[in-house]
Amino acid sequence: MNESFRQTVPDRKEERQTIRPLVLASVIIAMFMAAIEGTIVSTAMPGIVGDLGGFALYSWVFSAYLLMQSVTILIYGKLSDLYGRKPVFIIGIIVFLIGSLLCGFAASMKQLIVYRLLQGLGAGAVQPIATTIVGDMYSMEERAKIQGYLASVWGISAILGPLLGGFFVTFSHWSLVFWMNIPLGILAMIGVGKYLHENIEKKRVHIDYLGSLFVLVGVSALMVLLLQGGTAWPWNSWETYFLGILSAGVLFWFLIHESKFPEPLMPVFLWSNRLISLSNAASLTNGAILIGISSFLPAYIQGVMEQPPVVAGFALTAMSIGWPIFSTIGGKLLLKVGFRPVATAGGIALIAGSIVFVFMDPSKGPVWAGAGSFLIGCGMGLTNTTFIVAIQNNVDWRTRGIATASNMFMRIVGSALGAAVLGGILNTRLSTYFEEHGDKKVSLDAANILLDEEKRSKLSSSVIDLLQHGLSFSLDDVYKGVLVLSVLSFLFSALLPKPTHNKTGDQ
Repeated sequence: MNESFRQTVPDRKEERQTIRPLVLASVIIAMFMAAIEGTIVSTAMPGIVGDLGGFALYSWVFSAYLLMQSVTILIYGKLSDLYGRKPVFIIGIIVFLIGSLLCGFAASMKQLIVYRLLQGLGAGAVQPIATTIVGDMYSMEERAKIQGYLASVWGISAILGPLLGGFFVTFSHWSLVFWMNIPLGILAMIGVGKYLHENIEKKRVHIDYLGSLFVLVGVSALMVLLLQGGTAWPWNSWETYFLGILSAGVLFWFLIHESKFPEPLMPVFLWSNRLISLSNAASLTNGAILIGISSFLPAYIQGVMEQPPVVAGFALTAMSIGWPIFSTIGGKLLLKVGFRPVATAGGIALIAGSIVFVFMDPSKGPVWAGAGSFLIGCGMGLTNTTFIVAIQNNVDWRTRGIATASNMFMRIVGSALGAAVLGGILNTRLSTYFEEHGDKKVSLDAANILLDEEKRSKLSSSVIDLLQHGLSFSLDDVYKGVLVLSVLSFLFSALLPKPTHNKTGDQ
């Protein structure tokens, strides 16, 4: 087993050399890069599918990225506690940029998925380490306010992302969706590398590579099962049972391994803290909600409502407008009323937004979809800000990296599983609809045509009607799933402990 000999600890003398405004600006650029990746790719996906084909693999473009992010996020969080935030952050950005470069050169959907795996490998370091750096530099009271500022990054990216995504697909090429990350990543690396200073103390440590392998195998098996079950093979089949047993068995051994390993990837003591465990559970369902809206809403607006990519992008923009506004409000309120009331209010907003989507139909138009997105964004802003500040306030410096990463991990796993579960629902229901209402030879890839305006215009009205009703029928069930997840997020938030004071301080 590989060993290393350095650990990062805070040093007030060295910390004074850090230029906080410049480091914060660099962190914001990195978070903007990660944030815009979601909105711009989601908006461009119908165009990418129309070019590369492979609608049946639609969900895998998101799942592959999220899978590698979920597997590596804990490793990066632990490494940042051992070696410092700066080197881990910079390495992650480099890998992310290499993946982004290759994504733009993808010639098929399968190639794009492979390159998205590499992109996700680097992305696992970007957002959690950026958030941890902020946690290191600012006190609890300052963090509550700074989180609101950071959340505004999502609002800006939400406005620019759909615009750029729609512009690139319509007037240029979708490869620019990925290549625009390169200058942003370079700026973030320069800022953090030059202005963030950390002190290194020698200490023998162990890296939990076996634990990360368990996570990779266990989560991958579960995602393949949820995505392919009912479409590539029947639910009642040996493939389903094999993958289910494999996933459950490996994840069980992961928990056993973590309880015995000297430097665990996921410290068990974190889960004994009620506030942290409930915050992480709610982040899991929040991640699934987020991917359910951001991944499939553009397909509904473009394919069913027959609106252009820019309009679909603006519907998503509403989500990230509500997010920073209510993240800022939540950051101020939680200092006055505590974590639970703010998070519970966020849970109510998530339920309200989900109900809007459940009752959505083509006649209501994109404005209705935008209203639902805004409410979801309000809920995300209130809950996610609360969870991050609460968790960072309940641990000391030496575990802040892994504690922050654990929350990000749960959100990313939630997104990965959400993409798999909701994508599986979409594929299964769409296949069933085609079998019951159309020619049995119609496959899932027929939806590729629906998402390409030029190809769609060549179809007969009866075929368009079949495809649109099938997609609308399938997405209705997806949004019902989102509503169930929203109720769970509300329950987890309502069970948070009463307001507490800073237990650890800023050490």
